[in-house]
Amino acid sequence: MANKRKVEPIGGPPSDVELLKLESNYLRGSLVESLSDRITGGLPELDNRLLKFHGSYMQDDRDLRNEREKQKLEPSYQFMLRIVLPGGKTTPEQWLVLDKLADQYGSGSLRITTRQAFQLHGVLKWNLKDTIKNINDTLLTTLAACGDVSRNVMCNPNPYQSEVHSEVLQWAERLTAHLAPKTPAYHEIWLDGEKVTTSEEQGEVEPIYGPVYLPRKFKIGITVPPTNDVDVYSQDLGYIAIVEDGKLAGFNVCVGGGMGMTHGDTNTYPQLAKVIGFCTPDQVLDVAEKTVTIQRDYGNRSVRKNARFKYTIDRHGLDWFVDELHDRLGWELQPAREFQFAHNGDRYGWVKGKDGKWNVTLYIQSGRIIDTDSSKLKTGLREIAKIHTGDFRLTGNQNLVIANISSQKKAKISALLEQYGITAGGQYSALRRSALSCVALPTCGLAMAEAERYLPDLLDKLEPILEEAGIRDEEINIRMTGCPNGCARPALGEIAFIGKSPGKYNLYMGAGFTGDRLSKLYRENIGEDEIIDTLRPIFHHYASDRSEGEHFGDFVIRAGYVQAVTDGTNFHS
Repeated sequence: MANKRKVEPIGGPPSDVELLKLESNYLRGSLVESLSDRITGGLPELDNRLLKFHGSYMQDDRDLRNEREKQKLEPSYQFMLRIVLPGGKTTPEQWLVLDKLADQYGSGSLRITTRQAFQLHGVLKWNLKDTIKNINDTLLTTLAACGDVSRNVMCNPNPYQSEVHSEVLQWAERLTAHLAPKTPAYHEIWLDGEKVTTSEEQGEVEPIYGPVYLPRKFKIGITVPPTNDVDVYSQDLGYIAIVEDGKLAGFNVCVGGGMGMTHGDTNTYPQLAKVIGFCTPDQVLDVAEKTVTIQRDYGNRSVRKNARFKYTIDRHGLDWFVDELHDRLGWELQPAREFQFAHNGDRYGWVKGKDGKWNVTLYIQSGRIIDTDSSKLKTGLREIAKIHTGDFRLTGNQNLVIANISSQKKAKISALLEQYGITAGGQYSALRRSALSCVALPTCGLAMAEAERYLPDLLDKLEPILEEAGIRDEEINIRMTGCPNGCARPALGEIAFIGKSPGKYNLYMGAGFTGDRLSKLYRENIGEDEIIDTLRPIFHHYASDRSEGEHFGDFVIRAGYVQAVTDGTNFHS
């Protein structure tokens, strides 16, 4: 370990967002006044930035922008609400409320995110307060679902797989609660709570975050080997469960992951977290809190695109971070323990848990819960929620586990799944079942190209090529995002598309199947015809020349299509 060296927080003037947070009086700002303004359906930009901490983004329907501009109308403003669900757990009662809110106030659909949370789209400004109040009445919250704080903590979605999985869910819940903002602003604004005037006499309002919170968002995930279904190396802080003699001994700790970057800026890049040691279960909260405070104190508050925790660690060095962490903890992590990952995606279909209860994992295309001509998904899940006595689990791969089903209810739930055309996805190719995409157009303001709406069409054209090559059932992780922000973790896709402009994408290949290696740029700014022409010979080459058990990401490196990325700092080189 290197000798401890003094490191100063990064210099430079604070960004406008930092000043906004400081002046917001712990996330209040002028939100109350802006929300009551009936002249516009939108919010001023500064209040919109504050709104993220409360779990919402202002968006507009970009499909309607030009027409509304011609008519001299303001954009079709609407709001996305994200609901915090540690480990993706929700009860049937909560499901029914969210299903109703999607119809009453939203766009009619629910969406499962890649962080095991729900998103409601299409909520109008006038309905935000009622929607959030209804969510809160179900014992859920939107607080800290977005913003410069620790977000929804992920974990393996099926707690009935073993006692360890059940324990891991409890740690996800405890971490989420421990790192949640403590400001009373959320209750004041949305729940008509008693207004509190912050002052020094009241003590410290935010004992972990302070008045300016974190420089950027902070993500935590927990996984239980051999499954890495939360992409633990993509997290700012990851915990890898170590099981010994069937019991949870503790966790290997890894730090410094993150997926976002900016096109054309090589100072931004995706990065994988590094394992730094082992902690026991009772040390989990302490490690997380002290890690967050280091990022609070040393993260870049001048340039937001360089503010994520991965850049803090890469700038100062991993040894520096470990020394600083040990200083703040007052004790040292133990050496990391052995573990191994075997796969990354979800295991579909029916599985009987250790407790005798049943669980069924369903394929949900792009995480969108909506009725279509082929499947009355939303209606069917509503009917299941009415009789289900277990719970629902959202996965990090945008799928759904109906969990803890009693033997008495299994037949009835099976019948409802069949009645409404809801399946585990066995009729689809393995490529489609592993696909992830972000929302992108028309609602995401950052999107440069389509993702959720386009990826299924692209898969329709790629699947016949897989059939020709005889690899229809070969698991290959494929991901698409409308911009380089990384919401669907594209840098960990064995095949990945990152939007560059309408209809054009950068094609990346070569990520590790278990999420332990980043992908590499192979073709830049290509459209559908070029995508198909590029991938067809590679699929056939893979089918004919792969080694036994060789995954696609490993093959394209061995065959010389791309070089292996050994660290995020050489992602662009």
